[in-house]
Amino acid sequence: MNTIDFVSSAIISTHSNPKLISFSIPKSNIKIKTKPYSHCLSKLRVSAIKDHNPDSHIPNVADQVTKHPLVENDLGWLPAFPHVLIASMSNFTFGYHIGVMNGPIVSIAQELGFQGNSFIEGLVVSIFIAGAFIGSISTGSLVDKLGCRLTFQIDAIPLILGAIISANAHSLDEILWGRFLVGLGIGVNAVLVPIYISEVAPTKYRGSLGSLCQIGTCLGIIASLSLGIPSENDPHWWRTMLYIASVPGFIVGLGMQFAVDSPRWLCKAGRINDAKKVIRELWGASEVEGAIEEFQSVSKNDGSDLDSRWSEILEQPHSRGCIKLPSLAVLFLYFSSLQA
Repeated sequence: MNTIDFVSSAIISTHSNPKLISFSIPKSNIKIKTKPYSHCLSKLRVSAIKDHNPDSHIPNVADQVTKHPLVENDLGWLPAFPHVLIASMSNFTFGYHIGVMNGPIVSIAQELGFQGNSFIEGLVVSIFIAGAFIGSISTGSLVDKLGCRLTFQIDAIPLILGAIISANAHSLDEILWGRFLVGLGIGVNAVLVPIYISEVAPTKYRGSLGSLCQIGTCLGIIASLSLGIPSENDPHWWRTMLYIASVPGFIVGLGMQFAVDSPRWLCKAGRINDAKKVIRELWGASEVEGAIEEFQSVSKNDGSDLDSRWSEILEQPHSRGCIKLPSLAVLFLYFSSLQA
């Protein structure tokens, strides 16, 4: 084997298998000093290109690694799931209060003195919806100033107090005030939970994790109706049911102490490092730069379309379809009395 043959075989074997550990040097008058493999390989490559085939191009392994970096594995939905689950407890509370009055309303009316008054009975059941309307209006400003995490914790206060006041009620006014406070908290959560899930969940799993909102609501309805069964035999059971209604509020308030805040809000608030940390933990390191650029771009363009009109939504055929189908589905839902 001459010098050229030795160099060619060393280059080919190294290029095809970059993990080459050692190679033998034939007996010749060429003296090669022992050096780190990367440096030796570089000198051999240059020698081969010059002496053997000047026009050939042998790609550098280091360049290939640079051009094709290792892509970090997808973290999946599991890192974000605990945070989404805690937020979904608010929807469980919503569902629970939808059904909590169905069973024991007769016992409540007898004990508080409005038995037979269907208007008052309906008011006790539905007044939390009026509170929810007011609460939902105030959600946007609260989230912009405080962030989702702190808003969840503050919102747990009316949920807990309202449930306890309702459970301790000895007059119509007390139970109405308690139900109204619960409604304030429910209204905030109705807007807050979808926002939080959409901004915390990875894009690939946003739809799947977002379904926990409705699942939590349905489970809350099932739980309240199931717990209402003993009220047929125990006229004071309704107080226990309303005490239980405060438990999800405690879970949300305490759980959010360990949950992350929305990375979008963190970026908007100037806490870039905190936003990167959340994205890295929940989405993966490969998503950090792209997500931060997107958040900053949206933040810079916020308010740039003040001259736009709501009617522009109806001008696009695709938008009209997206509005018509859900609207018809909701109409059919209520006219069919499925939620009665």
